[in-house]
Amino acid sequence: MRLSVALHLPADVVAVLGALPREPVAGVSWSVPQQWLVKLRPLGHVPGDVVEPLVAALSDELDGVPLVRCALGPATRRLGGQWLGAPVSGLDDLAAVVFDATVGLVPVTHPQPFRADVVLARGRVPASLAGRPVAASWTAREVALVADRSSPHGPCLEDIATFPLS
Repeated sequence: MRLSVALHLPADVVAVLGALPREPVAGVSWSVPQQWLVKLRPLGHVPGDVVEPLVAALSDELDGVPLVRCALGPATRRLGGQWLGAPVSGLDDLAAVVFDATVGLVPVTHPQPFRADVVLARGRVPASLAGRPVAASWTAREVALVADRSSPHGPCLEDIATFPLS
């Protein structure tokens, strides 16, 4: 199954992102609010027998980790020409804890260093979509191990486990 360690967005941040213009653009698929999360570490396809050890490792490593203040913005950015993202800052230390907890179980499959973004669109994203102002802040109170069970019928993200921050 395809997994990520991620943060869910609070309703007020979803509202800020939902207010951004989303005009039709050839070759671009806009993501929907159900897909909006901040990935601390995309894990890719993970065998089922690794899920339980992942949950245990994340539970151990995230125990006692303090709440994290997150800031969205200041503007949308183009990521590799294939995605439009809204950057999120304040997560470097939390992402490092997650990486350390998971790297022994799941090899590195995604580019490093870590960059946190909420993915707003995918496809042939033109440069003109980047640079739109966006700003919000919130306190992250939990981390989730999220399974992406999306299909051509629609997005489906499901929490396998959640880990409260203190």
